[in-house]
Amino acid sequence: MHKYGFFRTAAAVPKLKLADCQYNINEIIALAAKAWEAGVEVLLFPELGITGYTCGDLFFQRELQNEAVAALDQLCQWSQGKKLLLVVGLPLVVGGSLYNCAATINDGKILGVVPKTYIPNYQEFYEKRWFASAKSLLQTEIKLCSQVVPIGTDLLFQHAKHEELVVGIEICEDLWVPISPGSFHALAGATVILNPSASNEVVGKSDYRRELIRSQSGRGNVAYLYTSAGFGESTSDLVFGGNAIICERGILLKELPKFNLGNELLIADIDVESLIHDRQMMHGFGDSFDLLKGHHYRTITFETPGTDNFERDVNPWPFVPGDLNRRSERCEEIFNIQTIGLATRLAHIGNAPMVVGISGGLDSTMALLVCVSVCDRFNIPRTKIHAVTMPGFGTTDRTYENAVALINGLGATFHEISIVAACQAHFKDIGHPPDLHNVTYENSQARERTQILMDLANKLGGIVIGTGDLSELALGWATYNGDHMSMYSVNASVPKTLIRYLVEWVADHSPEKAIQEILYDVLDTPVSPELLPPDAEGKIAQKTEETVGPYELHDFFMYQMVRHGFSPEKVYYLACRAFDGVYEKAVILKWLKNFYQRFFSQQFKRNCLPDGPKVGTVSFSPRGDWRMPSDAKATQWLKSLDAIKPIS
Repeated sequence: MHKYGFFRTAAAVPKLKLADCQYNINEIIALAAKAWEAGVEVLLFPELGITGYTCGDLFFQRELQNEAVAALDQLCQWSQGKKLLLVVGLPLVVGGSLYNCAATINDGKILGVVPKTYIPNYQEFYEKRWFASAKSLLQTEIKLCSQVVPIGTDLLFQHAKHEELVVGIEICEDLWVPISPGSFHALAGATVILNPSASNEVVGKSDYRRELIRSQSGRGNVAYLYTSAGFGESTSDLVFGGNAIICERGILLKELPKFNLGNELLIADIDVESLIHDRQMMHGFGDSFDLLKGHHYRTITFETPGTDNFERDVNPWPFVPGDLNRRSERCEEIFNIQTIGLATRLAHIGNAPMVVGISGGLDSTMALLVCVSVCDRFNIPRTKIHAVTMPGFGTTDRTYENAVALINGLGATFHEISIVAACQAHFKDIGHPPDLHNVTYENSQARERTQILMDLANKLGGIVIGTGDLSELALGWATYNGDHMSMYSVNASVPKTLIRYLVEWVADHSPEKAIQEILYDVLDTPVSPELLPPDAEGKIAQKTEETVGPYELHDFFMYQMVRHGFSPEKVYYLACRAFDGVYEKAVILKWLKNFYQRFFSQQFKRNCLPDGPKVGTVSFSPRGDWRMPSDAKATQWLKSLDAIKPIS
């Protein structure tokens, strides 16, 4: 997993008995042993987990203080020979003051101790009665468990062999202040922030806390592990739910349900490589380095063995939310972005008529639905949409009838202009045999359709609405200066896998049953440019995915390559995980090679794209998102794939 930038982490919630250090350390060791067996490399326990958080004035008792240190020593002895980074909480007396600390252990050694900086003293919290802030700490080293140990908030823990894994620690309240210590840790290079906490439960707090952790992981471009005290803490006034959360780059990876009875492990494999990629992309991160003035860090190395047992869920459809509610929200948002984008362009040019070619396929249907949405939202007659169906040599009855029914059913102005005679005349002009069904035969049809749309727009004083999508742009699956070109392209940054759900979402929300039925049939129609004649039964013979490969694979490849900058080898590895049981590894490799070959060779088409609204993090606009020379070579990427020998 290290090869691909993955590291296994866990947040633990042990059972505890208040002020019973021996019981607590036994439970901590039991959970640590379980984590070690599971291949965990970084393991976080709650704040003051060795004693419990709600000991009150017992924290001043020398007996409790000494027993906490003795328990820590016991954990050190257990960890000998185990290269697992453990973080546990305990109270420590340093220089005559008591500090709320997190101790970091690896292979029998205490690597460092981080004291809490911000001590809450409001409402239910009364910590200043017992603990001093790290700001008052004078020592940089202490003697602890017969070891000389660094102490301070300036400690970062870096993997000895994989330098991109850097761990920083902040404790509970440290997260809740305007600028947390973890923010400085991230700027100083930390890619993982650990927060041992003891956060009680009150109505509404858990939602706010989850969002705080998620947003902090996004702002810092870090993985964030949080775990809180749970069952066994005093309930004299408060209840602690034992919540644990792991986030990455603003995404919630996993969460442990609250109010568990303890001895729980929340395990997640984090992708540090993706964090580094985003930091390289976002210069605002580097521009914040001046905030580190006056902050000096000490780096301490550690080792972990890693594991080959990859357990992270890999979403095969990264553009499509799995949760139905989130998917519906995503579709609504994208549809609104498309609508406002087109409406703004129309307002700028005086609400010109919209000219759009309708084939009966997914993409043109989506473009027409956006045009209708603009009309309805801004009180424009739908007749200002000039929808043109242009039957040709490959048009089937199914797509033709759907196109006609959809145009008429939505109330757009209907045009039918056959391209057959024009293409035949063109073939004669250029000396092309009409029975030679090659690329000239296909592309001539696409360019003829675009010529019709452009000239009709000139006649009407209108604007040609493009229908091509993001997936087609990635593969270059568009005829240059044919369907590749328009005056405004509403689908330009929507991938094929998501277009399908957008059309379905509109269908599901349509009040017109007849329109619903047409849209559902469009969704059931194979993807095809229909540039080759139908088969003997009059059905679509030219199926895009049989030629270029499944769009669900290509959308996955595109997302991992463009969004994260992953190597071809890592993209292949993740694809094999995501589509296990769906495609054989050899098939995935075949289409991945095809993807890279097409992606590199077709950049010239992306370099001259028409305007269109950006809707997601992956976009190919040459003006804002993707700048790549048209003559870049795919040699190195293909060489990496050639070295792979898939075993199904």
